Amino acid sequence: MALSHVTLRQFRYFIAVAESGSVVAASRMLNIAQSAVTKSMQELEDELGQRLFERSPRGITLTVQGHRFLAGAHRVIGAVAEATRLRQGEEADGIVGHLAIGVTSLVAGYYLSERLSRYRRLCPGVSVQVVEDSPTFLEHLLINGELDVAIMVCNALGDPQALMVETLTRSPSRVWMASDHPLAVRDEVSLADCAAHDQVVLEADRIDDLMRAAWTRHQLKPRALLRTSSLEAVRSLVGAGAGVSVLPDFLYRRWTLDAEHVDVRPLRDELPTVDVGLVWRRGLALKPVVAEFIEVARESSRSRRS
Repeated sequence: MALSHVTLRQFRYFIAVAESGSVVAASRMLNIAQSAVTKSMQELEDELGQRLFERSPRGITLTVQGHRFLAGAHRVIGAVAEATRLRQGEEADGIVGHLAIGVTSLVAGYYLSERLSRYRRLCPGVSVQVVEDSPTFLEHLLINGELDVAIMVCNALGDPQALMVETLTRSPSRVWMASDHPLAVRDEVSLADCAAHDQVVLEADRIDDLMRAAWTRHQLKPRALLRTSSLEAVRSLVGAGAGVSVLPDFLYRRWTLDAEHVDVRPLRDELPTVDVGLVWRRGLALKPVVAEFIEVARESSRSRRS
């Protein structure tokens, strides 16, 4: 697949459309005309000779080729940001030491690999240790000084006064359902609609705590068919039509779903976003190895939004 005529602007526009799921939302994010985004995406698909998007009245989703191109687009934008930084004399080769990073199992698969690989390229003299555990225990390790920094859901911390937070991404929630579920005929659904059906509840990274508060705020008491820490269990049960699940968008990856039997719908009700970010101990004088990792994470998030 030749990419000689694909521009950085097209990569950035594509990422915005892919991650927002809408040309309209992408144009607002980029602060440019909707027609310019549409034209750019059409030209990109023509250049590649592949369909990157499935278009329907319900919005835009990525094709399998689109998901593959998205991964490559992130690598390209990340490499440009890294090269620009090096050109400006911000090399971190001289940084040495040890960095202990905490991460939850749910967030690790979506936010750690890209940031860690870029950091290790920039800081080859730093030995890195990654600790995976529950949010509560990661907070304990941070406060005790046993971890330097963590990547985790950060808008439901147990002890926010003791910790500093820098949000990397804010993820809205949508409803997961089987493609033949009765709610799938609707373009959007309400929490009350969801509460009328069994829930498959993901108990991980305090996502259930955030949803429990939302149900209470709307005076709803849905029945939980299953509470599980396994995202795969949620996918398979929802795909089989056993129930529905309200989950943050960063977890939705269509190409991994069982036989593509799971679909999503936006919520009519306003819900707080699920925020993923960096967390470290308040008042801590950041060592160079930590400050550099935080900057790499910031750059990675900026490149996704730019």
